[in-house]
Amino acid sequence: MASFDLNLLKVLDALLTEHSTVRAATRVGLSQPAVSAALGRLRGALNDPLFVRVGAGLEPTEFARALAPQLQSILGQLTEALTVQPFDPVTAVRSFRISGSDFFTEMLMPALADRLSRAAPSVGVQQVDVTPDVTIDPLLDPSLDFALVPRYPFPPWAEDQIVMRSGFVVIARKGHPRLARAGIEPGETIPIDLYCDLSHVLFSPEGHRKGLGDAALDRVGRSRHIAMTLPVMSGVWRTVSESDLLALLPHQLAARVCEKAGLDTYAAPMKVPVVDLSLVWHKRSSHSPAHRWMRGEIASVLRAVDAPGG
Repeated sequence: MASFDLNLLKVLDALLTEHSTVRAATRVGLSQPAVSAALGRLRGALNDPLFVRVGAGLEPTEFARALAPQLQSILGQLTEALTVQPFDPVTAVRSFRISGSDFFTEMLMPALADRLSRAAPSVGVQQVDVTPDVTIDPLLDPSLDFALVPRYPFPPWAEDQIVMRSGFVVIARKGHPRLARAGIEPGETIPIDLYCDLSHVLFSPEGHRKGLGDAALDRVGRSRHIAMTLPVMSGVWRTVSESDLLALLPHQLAARVCEKAGLDTYAAPMKVPVVDLSLVWHKRSSHSPAHRWMRGEIASVLRAVDAPGG
């Protein structure tokens, strides 16, 4: 059997159904001589005539007749295994693992939970944070479905979809004494000398002491004092709300938390680039109906957040 051509089984099934090389040829999309040749190979491989001619038709031998139900079952199972099954979120029972910072815990998960509870009640989500230093290498592990990270040149095995574009604002606690004495109103630009003279807290899962804001200051020949780094954004805005530190925060998150946290927002004195945020996955999952569906759900939620007033 090591050298047996499994394509011959489809021809055998057609012959068992049609009892004619002509009709079997039409059924499998081959010529009649090709089916006759395949029958010859089958006879040699299985050491049985398989069919005898009776009038204008072919009569299966006892061996061939015994093969018929098993052959149909095997071919049916193979067809089912190789056919992409549609995904019905209403009845599906499965879970997706998503890697992303706590920015997405705030901006994605509550609305996604609401959508899933209505559209896919047995579909679960596990958010994990296993992409330090903005690497997507954990996606090489099949147990991880998605990563949500700032866009950069991803490796060839990955695909991505931009789901948000995030600018940054400066946050400070309401009544910040230095800003109040300088007469800087919320929404205004903080003068660069004052901005650099104040101390800052930086979001950095890895504890790096420089970020986008520092690169922007470098471009104009200035620097700031980073008094603290924190691995989660919720820690950043909570720390700012109870101290005189400043921080840069994505504008969507600032709009979500500032009022309840007692924070005001200001414009930075330097140009901080807008960041494209990508939903990234391994190409092995690109054509999975379930995966495509979840990508659409995530993108819909984040597009709504990114829209004006979202």
